[in-house]
Order: sequence, then structure tokens, then C-alpha cells
Amino acid sequence: MRVAEYNRIISKQAQVTMDADSDYREYYRDRPRGEFLTRGAALSSQNTTQPGRLAQQDYGRYNTQTRLGRNLSSEKLGQERARNPTILRKKLDVCVYLMSAVAVQMEIEEGANSTVTDILNSLVGEEELALPRTGSEMLSLWMVSPLLEVQLKPHHKPFFIRREWNHFLQRFSSASQDKKACDEPILSLQRNVFVTRREESQIKDPKLLELLYEEAKYNILTGRYPCEISDYIMLGGIQARLELGPYDVSIHTPAFIRQNLQRFLPQHACRQGRGLMNWLPWPSTSKSSTEARLIDQFKAIPNNASPKRLVKKYLEFCWSLPYYGSAFFRGQIETPAKSLSSLVINEDTEILIAINSSGIYVLDPVAVVVLLGLKFDELSWDYAKPSQENNEDCLPCLFLQFCAIENGRRVSKILQVFSRQAVQMDALISGFVEDIKQRAALYSEDNDASMFNDNATDTDDCLIPLTTVSRRGIPESCLSNKLNRLTLATFDDEGHCIGHMGSWSFSN
Repeated sequence: MRVAEYNRIISKQAQVTMDADSDYREYYRDRPRGEFLTRGAALSSQNTTQPGRLAQQDYGRYNTQTRLGRNLSSEKLGQERARNPTILRKKLDVCVYLMSAVAVQMEIEEGANSTVTDILNSLVGEEELALPRTGSEMLSLWMVSPLLEVQLKPHHKPFFIRREWNHFLQRFSSASQDKKACDEPILSLQRNVFVTRREESQIKDPKLLELLYEEAKYNILTGRYPCEISDYIMLGGIQARLELGPYDVSIHTPAFIRQNLQRFLPQHACRQGRGLMNWLPWPSTSKSSTEARLIDQFKAIPNNASPKRLVKKYLEFCWSLPYYGSAFFRGQIETPAKSLSSLVINEDTEILIAINSSGIYVLDPVAVVVLLGLKFDELSWDYAKPSQENNEDCLPCLFLQFCAIENGRRVSKILQVFSRQAVQMDALISGFVEDIKQRAALYSEDNDASMFNDNATDTDDCLIPLTTVSRRGIPESCLSNKLNRLTLATFDDEGHCIGHMGSWSFSN
């Protein structure tokens, strides 16, 4: 049984409460259930308490080997010392990985009692990194492994988070016990999920912009940021120019680019453009091939273009993506049944859920497309515990409710997301919504102000269907909502169920 017990799907608005425990154990502590907000959007609830700010990712393709680079400390990173950590040791060796293939090894004076703030201050003070003081606000420490990623709070002590890591995995990861037993997390310096795009767009420091560029590039190349193929090629051309220098026809030949295609494009984009040529044993020489298009973008960049300007150009495009800067969670949804037999044998669809300060986005990580994207003023949500808490196959759920026009009639749709991280998603959404309501209260006396002003950029006016600036209004875009690929329940304005699919058919 996968469907969570949920008898109040259509109910009145109620407050969403949360235990805002300051201890690190809050990451796996139960939180009381709220009720589903059936009418109005998430912002209409006026009694939401301030939740703890939790951002967590579960992305299994992370490879720490690609992040291991030169060492900025006085000791070589390759000299591993077998030390048995103990809370009694005063000093502690800490290695922090950057998104730019750099690892920083430090000796922390406070040892196991060092907080995230202590380590961030040490990193900012590292001469060779040359980060500005604002870096401690724009960036944060994450505890990262192939099974789980968690943004740590300023007061958290990474040593104790690491010591309790297995508890996190047992609660929030669906991996096998063997994988959990072998899991080794690292400390990673990454973008703070609570930094808005407007704040980020005001950054001038080249070192800080470079780190943000490296993280954006990672999310582009791993398919976390769905884009059109032409956009991927445009970004790949910028990356090639930054990493290879000015275009040289004698060096950067089609064969060279073809061999390095996955260095500049995500895997699914590398297969595009050749069509049936993918099955041929010889490479394509067509001008419309992926490598030819990438070369055209590469050589179109002027030789005098500065790396700083190219980095900013790359980021400016990524800022236009509605899900930029999101925390990512793993989950699954029911695959729509196409026949009576498929109701029994259908397997769930694995998905990524991206949440940032603007909204929530359901992504297909295989096809790399947006299945559903909603801003916070367009949705209501609720978290539900599994009906059989001792059954590992019965997962917690996050319900997403939104309005749609169907046959000229306004209806309400509900999507059920199954995930062990549903409680984290619920907490993060609550935190963002509370922040928006607080800003709305501050701007309430100014009729010209918008509650989303703090998050706005020149390209932050994306609504459904989600598109980038260059792809706005194209229905077949990979960024358009694809409700036909979702198993949804449909309700009228009075709360009566007028349509159901999948397991909704067997619920009350």
C-alpha cells in the first residue's frame, strides 16, 4: 500500500504548524499535520507559524571524485590520514569541497564544537580563495552524499550532523541498507537556498560569481535545470570559451568537440540533433549536428570577451529559469493508467521536486522536462504521514492543489507526491510562504509594491506555462506544464470530486 491515509482532502483552511526546534535533530523530527487548503492559495492562510528553514536534496548522481581538486591548505589533500574522530579532540581537520573542483583542508581550533558559521568565516578568511565577506551570506555549507543532501543552519555543528548521518538516511532515503551503510557524506560549499535572485544579481565580486557559475553549470549538465536544446548549446558555447580559450579552427575541430560533447552538454542533449544518425557507426558531418551547432556558438564569441562577462552572461540566463536556486528532493508519482491492466502493473514515475523562493516544480529527471510548475500564490499544499508507518513501502505524501481551466470550466486539481522527504518539502514551502507573507505585510501600505519584489529580476515574471525568456508561449516547450502525464484528482468549486485517476479511484 502506497497511498497515505488522508480523510480530509477537501476541508476548510487551517493553519500549518511546525516544531521549530533549534537542535539538529529537527531534521528528522515529526511535525504535526496541517489541513489541505482547498480554497485560495497558500498565501491565504494567515496563521502559519514561522517554520524552521530546512533545505534538503536527494540526488543520487553526485560524484565526489569530480569535485576533488587542488588543495589550498599547507598539507596535500592526497595525504590521507587515518584518524578516528572523537569529540574529545580539541582540534579537528575539516575538508570543504567547492563546486569549482577545489577542496579546502583546514584545521579547526574549536574541533567538534565548530559551527557552520565558524567554518564559513574561516573559508571567507582563506587568502587563496579571496572571497568577499558577503560570501558568508550568499553561500552555505551542505552535508552532501550520493544519497542525501542537506543545507546546514548557521548554528549547526557539522561533526554532530555527520555522527547522526545514518539516522537521516534511515528516515529520508529509499536506498538499500547496503548503500546506506557505505554512504560517506562530505561538506560542500554551495549557494544558500534562501538567497533571492535579486540579491544574487547584485553581486560584483568575480570570485563569488565564479562559484555560483560552477554550481549553475553543474545543475545544467546534470539535468537539474531543464532547458531547450538550443539553450543548452548556447550555454555550452560559453562554457567552451571559458575552458578552452578563443576558438581555434585547427584545434577545436568537429572531431574534438564530438569527443568532448558530454563535457559541455547534458547527456540527453548530446543525443539530440543526429536523429537516425545516432544508430550509424560513423559520425555525422551535417551542419545541423549538435557538435556543429556548438562550434557555431563557440566561435561566435568575440576573442576579447572577458571571462567575468561570460560568467555573468551564463548566470543571467540561468536566473531566467523559474526553478533556479532550488533545493531538490526525490519523490515519485503514479503513472497515468492507459488500460485496466495497467492499474495493477503500472510502476511509479521517479521525479525531482525543485523548491525555491518563488514556487515548486515537478521535474522528470529522465526526459528532463517540467511536468508541473506552480508559484506559491497559485497553489495549496499539505503533508500527510503514511497510513502504515511500520511499512517501508508506505510513503509519506505531499499533496499539491492548483486551479486549471478544463472544458471552459474552472476546476481544482490535486497531485499526490510520494516521498520520504515530504516533511522536508512541507517545511521548506512553509518557510518560503511565511517569508512572502511577512514581506506582504511590510508592503501593505504601498499600493505599487509587490510581495514578490525581493525575488524579482527582469526575467522573473514567468507564470504557467513555465518558459524561459526565449521560449515564452511555446506549448511544446520542455518547460510547459504536462498535466496529461500526471495522475490527478479533479474537484469542482464546491469540493465535489468530478474526476479521478489511479489510486484516487480507490480512495474516499
